[in-house]
Amino acid sequence: MHAHDLPLSSSTPGDSAPASPSRLDARAAEWLHHFPTLPLPGGGHTLDRWRALATLAAEDVCLAKWLEAHYDAQAILMELEGDAPGPGQAWGVWAAEPPGDTLALHRIPGQRLGRLHGTKSWCSAATSLTHALVTVREDEARVLVAVALDDTVQVDASGWQAVGMRRIETARVEFNGTTARVVGRPGEYIARAGFWHGGAGIAACWFGATRAIAERLRADRRASSDPHAAAHLGAIDVRLSALAAVLRETAALIDEAPTLPHQREVMQLRGLAEDVAQDVIARCGRALGAGPLCAEGDHAQRCADLLTFLRQHHAERDLEGLGKLAAQEEDAWRL
Repeated sequence: MHAHDLPLSSSTPGDSAPASPSRLDARAAEWLHHFPTLPLPGGGHTLDRWRALATLAAEDVCLAKWLEAHYDAQAILMELEGDAPGPGQAWGVWAAEPPGDTLALHRIPGQRLGRLHGTKSWCSAATSLTHALVTVREDEARVLVAVALDDTVQVDASGWQAVGMRRIETARVEFNGTTARVVGRPGEYIARAGFWHGGAGIAACWFGATRAIAERLRADRRASSDPHAAAHLGAIDVRLSALAAVLRETAALIDEAPTLPHQREVMQLRGLAEDVAQDVIARCGRALGAGPLCAEGDHAQRCADLLTFLRQHHAERDLEGLGKLAAQEEDAWRL
């Protein structure tokens, strides 16, 4: 896959508003028609996969969130079962486990089938999907199950009041005896190397959206005529170039040793991508003022969407984990 192979955006630069939820679903279907699959992480073309995800996010952050989850589900199913989702299916991955969820799996004795009962929170794109991979606790172990979103499933998106990512409704889903197929062994979803490889793909999405925000400043006349705007663009150039280099390096590392999780490197990448994105949004605002955020719907929505998407990075909790890994390295920052 190369950049010229990617389907062109259905929108044009300067559109005053991003796609509505119905248009988002249509655009996702259009993209999947062109690219029903992406290269699998660790298969030798991880960077091509990430370039596609970055292209999606540069067009529409919500579209990238929607399709990244679908492609992640494909990768999980291929890794744990060897089979890809069927044509025409749209998958999500619902793995959040906040307090208050009541989800339980009642397994058929001796089989990998069971029934799901209870509720699951933070189910992204629940109104748009046909299937989902869902985590559920069974005897203290985290089990992954595949479900079809049929009439035994009730979706309540009334609590989704977000401004950023508002077009990809994240819902509370109730399962009422929904047939569930166990995928992999208990705990394998988290334990596999691909869990971390998939997390790095999220950073590629953040990079694509950040780059699109930076382009708004780069294309503005003030970038060459105003010294302060030029200085902000120079700082952005340094940071985005560094992030792109780390993305390339991490993709190569995963392809060279796909059975290893590369947890520390992935956490470094995600931390850097989150930090760069926050800095670019702030610098573009300082260089351009309030005008683009108030008068350009696509730019304003992209900034709001990305700020919400970035909260998949767990801030100081992730940095704490990374610090503990770094403390175990005898030569942590060798060149």
